[in-house]
Amino acid sequence: MNIREYRGGKPPAALERSGVDAFPPEAVAGVRKIVADVRDRGDAAVRDYTRRFDRVEVGRLRVARAEFTAARGLAAEPVKRVFRRVRDNIRGYQEAAMARDWTAVRSDGAMLGEKVSPVASAGLYIPGGTAPLVSTVFMTVVPAQVAGVPRIALATPPGPGGKVNPWILAAADFLGVDEVYRAGGAQGIAALAFGTESVPRTEMIAGPGNSYVTLAKMEVCGFVRIDMPAGPSEIAIIADGSARPRVLAADMLAQAEHGPGGSCVLISTSRKLLREVARELSRAEQELPRRRIAAANLKRGAFLVKVPSIARAVELANRLAPEHLEIVTGKPEAVLQNIENAGAVFLGESSPVAVGDYIAGPSHVLPTGGAAAAFSPLSANDFLKKSSVVGYSREALRKEAESVALLARLEGLEAHARSIELRLEEGGR
Repeated sequence: MNIREYRGGKPPAALERSGVDAFPPEAVAGVRKIVADVRDRGDAAVRDYTRRFDRVEVGRLRVARAEFTAARGLAAEPVKRVFRRVRDNIRGYQEAAMARDWTAVRSDGAMLGEKVSPVASAGLYIPGGTAPLVSTVFMTVVPAQVAGVPRIALATPPGPGGKVNPWILAAADFLGVDEVYRAGGAQGIAALAFGTESVPRTEMIAGPGNSYVTLAKMEVCGFVRIDMPAGPSEIAIIADGSARPRVLAADMLAQAEHGPGGSCVLISTSRKLLREVARELSRAEQELPRRRIAAANLKRGAFLVKVPSIARAVELANRLAPEHLEIVTGKPEAVLQNIENAGAVFLGESSPVAVGDYIAGPSHVLPTGGAAAAFSPLSANDFLKKSSVVGYSREALRKEAESVALLARLEGLEAHARSIELRLEEGGR
């Protein structure tokens, strides 16, 4: 594995990925066709694409109650204890971060504020292709529940025999969600966005997925609300010479064993460390059950970058805007002060991405492909919409009337000006 140099300025082209530009044009066109087809043909199109991409036949799209009952039996008490701990950690974090109604009253009696309300429904995508992400059920459902969303629906790819992974159902059942559809990929996103005969549409779609899921979310954005582009998994690591190569390699492999398309970037001031990590990656990948996926991702998307200083490492990390950023240096908190673009930041050797993936509390649904420069992690706030609230007293209206009337007439909107002035005429309340 070659070691690249970064001394400032524009990063090496291979490291840069930006939104839709990161996807081949044929993938964009293919997803657009799938979304349009599902919108036009509904259930039939979902079944056709499921047969084509997942290689299974599905009849009823909605998972039956009996399947939940069977899955519930898998969750013995040790599993339930973990489920409860994960749920409670996520709930505590989301409750602390959630926006709330607020009002402020000015001295002239004008009352201003915001009313916060949940969306009426949320469609959550749960990856289930190369790995059934049981943890994503918690990381999407719990924030929506904290926000107070009354209807939560899950879409996930069916496995052999058209069945949904039973652990995904067990997690959904534990959280009280019984609306689950066997519809993965772009067709699942389109079904949630536009509705079909079997799948009522949702007001919002959230959750991670592969490139096709991400493109489909971007395609339906505007018809429904989406959380963010949350595609193939990424990690960037800033490390100095004090970091342990074996630990860094383990964290890179943890991202590489996800599905295809991910990236792993190690940025270090130590060339010796970079060489040792390269050797450790070659050795350790052979021990993984998913070594073929990991090896393919490392070959395509792993980069070792030598920088002259931690300041340059921070500069490169901010340009990459990675999904996950680990800082494994002598003083990670000091490095954090200059980080501007990252989905989630993990400080020190004892804070691996895996702890954030599963149990820390923040959602592991994060912006990818450079989107962390503009988007934030999924949270309860994503499921909320706000209404501004204005309540003027007569004194406050009189104080602003001349300014409003002037601006309205500058725009040629006479009725706007008169709507203010008539309220201040004799007899107005």
